[in-house]
Parts: sequence; C-alpha cells; structure tokens
Amino acid sequence: MKKKALVICILAACSGTALADDAAKPAVPTLSDVLDASGIAMTGYIDFAYNHMNSTGLQQGGIPSRIFDTPGALAGQNFNSFNLQQAAVFISKTPKEGLGGLVNITSGQDAPGVAANGLGLGNPNHFTDLTQAYASYATGPTTVIAGKYTTLAGAEYIASPMNKNYSRAWMFGWGPYTHTGVRTTYVANDVVTLIGGINNGWDQVAPIQGAPGKTAELGLVLTPSPMFSLATTYLNGKEGSLTSPLANTLPGQSTSVRTIGTRSYLDMVGTINATDKLNFVFDYANGSQSNVTLTGLAAPIDAKWDALALYANYQFTDVWRLSYRHETFNDKNGFRSGLLINGVATGQKLDSNTLTVGYALDKKWELRGEVRYDHSTQNAFLMSNNTAANSQHSFAVQALYQF
Repeated sequence: MKKKALVICILAACSGTALADDAAKPAVPTLSDVLDASGIAMTGYIDFAYNHMNSTGLQQGGIPSRIFDTPGALAGQNFNSFNLQQAAVFISKTPKEGLGGLVNITSGQDAPGVAANGLGLGNPNHFTDLTQAYASYATGPTTVIAGKYTTLAGAEYIASPMNKNYSRAWMFGWGPYTHTGVRTTYVANDVVTLIGGINNGWDQVAPIQGAPGKTAELGLVLTPSPMFSLATTYLNGKEGSLTSPLANTLPGQSTSVRTIGTRSYLDMVGTINATDKLNFVFDYANGSQSNVTLTGLAAPIDAKWDALALYANYQFTDVWRLSYRHETFNDKNGFRSGLLINGVATGQKLDSNTLTVGYALDKKWELRGEVRYDHSTQNAFLMSNNTAANSQHSFAVQALYQF
C-alpha cells in the first residue's frame, strides 16, 4: 500500500509539473497577431465568376469588346466561360504620422489587362501583377507617396469588391489604371482636399521609348456635406499612341509602332447620398491626344473621346442590394476602343445598360447576378458566325470572398 501510494504521489507531482510547464509556455502568436502588433494590415479577396454572351466578346479587328469579363475571347464561338478574375492581396502600413507603405499584388485573368509598360504590358501570360507598390510619408494634413499607385480618375476600381457591378464600364477600361511617380495629398479641411503629382504617364513603370516627358496630375476633392462630394482629376503629358492594336490585347495596350503626342484627360466623379440606403454617382470624362496615327489612315490626327456613366445603388436590406449603370462612350475616331472595319480605324458611340443584384451571405461573402446590354452606332460586335452586329448582351454570376 505504501509503495502504491508513493507511486501515485510521484505521478501526481509529475503531472502537476507538466501542467505547470504547459501553462508557463506562452501561446504561439498567429500571423495576424504579429501583423497587428507591428501596425501592418493584410487584406485580400478572391473574385470568381461565370459569364455568358451572345457574341464572341470581340470587336471587329480582334480587340475585346469588354474589359476584364471576357478573358481569352476567341472568334468563331460565343463567349461562355468560368473566370478566375482576380485573387489579390494588400499589405500596408499607413500611420497618420511618419513612414509607411503599401504593396498590392493581383493574380488571375484580369492581371494582363492592368499590366504597366515595363512590368508585363503586352504579355498575355502575365497572370500575377504588381499592381501597387509605394512608400509613404505622412505629416499633419500632408501625405506623400512614391512608387506605383492606382489612378485618381474614374468611379470604378481595379479591386473588384470596391465596385457595385460585376462588369466594368468602358470608361474604366479605356482610362488609366496606374501611374508610377510621386503624389502629394493635402487635406486643407473637412471640405477641401488637394492632390498633385508627376509620373511616367498612363500605365508606365518604364517610360515609353521616345516619350521622355512626364505626365502631371491634379486632383480636387470637395465634400461640402455628407450628402454630396465631387472629385475632379486632370492629367496632361506626353503619351504614346498605338498604330496597330494586336489581337488578344486590350485597346491601348499593344507593343506595335508608336507615335508620341500630348494627351489631356479630365474626369469628374460626383456622389449624391440621397438616404442611408440610396445613392447616385455620375462620372464624366473628356480626353484628347495629338499626333495619333491610326490604322488605315495615312496622316496623324488629333483624337478625341468623351464619356458619361450614371449609377444608382439601393441597399434594400443588410443582405440584398441593387445597382444600375448606364454608360455612353463616344470614341469619335476609334482611338480608345480600337474598332477596325475593313482594316480602318473607325469611330463609334457606345451605350450600355447594366443591372446587378447583390446578395451578402455574410460580411465576407457576396454573390452577384448581372445582366448587361451593349449597343454601338457601328456593327462593332463580332458574332460567332463571323458576322458583325450593332448590339450584344450577356448574363453573369459572380462570387466575391474577402479576407
């Protein structure tokens, strides 16, 4: 009995010591704990969709008729595909005072579309893009960033969760995506924010050969009340124009022969928050570029385009929402859309109506259903039987997961 009691005491003592040792060991910190402690934030999302069109998703001349939602479109068949649009991550440290920075990597089928010159432009296999990478310094009302960053212009964004619709507007696709340079933001007060910068131009990490000039950007954001805001952006500088767009590239993204001219671009985005559930947005843009040599035209011209998009968004409940977009894009010379009819660059006026329903499974998941109808003043849209029509329509289902 004494031996048995002694054994029990020894086991109990060892067990207690082991438990005490386990309790004394600190818990292993998770990656989230480490990042939070260092002031670094990491977020991301996955964008997966199915899209079906009654056309090939191409225009005459082989250029896609849409931005992002028709990857790999081919002549001879209707576009009908599951798409891994984007898988993206943001890693940032942006203190209110002092040094910081941000890195944003975008992978998936949208990556070739937003690639910059010198960093994947023109490469159809560029499926991982360094979309943003910049250092920042903040002091008081002033913040300076230097590196590669997204444009100020437009109401829509590269990052899918920031948009209300699945498909992108032509204004987004045929405007700038990113700039590489230096940008300063000054928050004068609660009403006025001023922005100024200088960069290599539209979507250029490396400047286009023969265009050593820089592009200036100016921004003014007015927020006179919580109900209304107006953001105005102006870009001006030397840009390369493209003479022979290649198949399977976006308009304005070919590595073919270039001419150099001054590009001027004005964009204005207004937001009206009518109620806590209903808001309206308008986006107006006006652009021009000098010294453009278009396919099939012998002499350079001054190309011009303008566009207007109107949005209405209504949040029925915490779960259900509805978004509508109407867009008109007037590409007067065919410079931005890249339409070729009988081998000649041709101007067109495009109209589009898009209706998107969103259903939030929870704070991280959203399902979207969308229908869209496009119309052109030209027989621009390539059908699967190799004819061309002046309209096309589509429906899509999208799943978005944020982390």
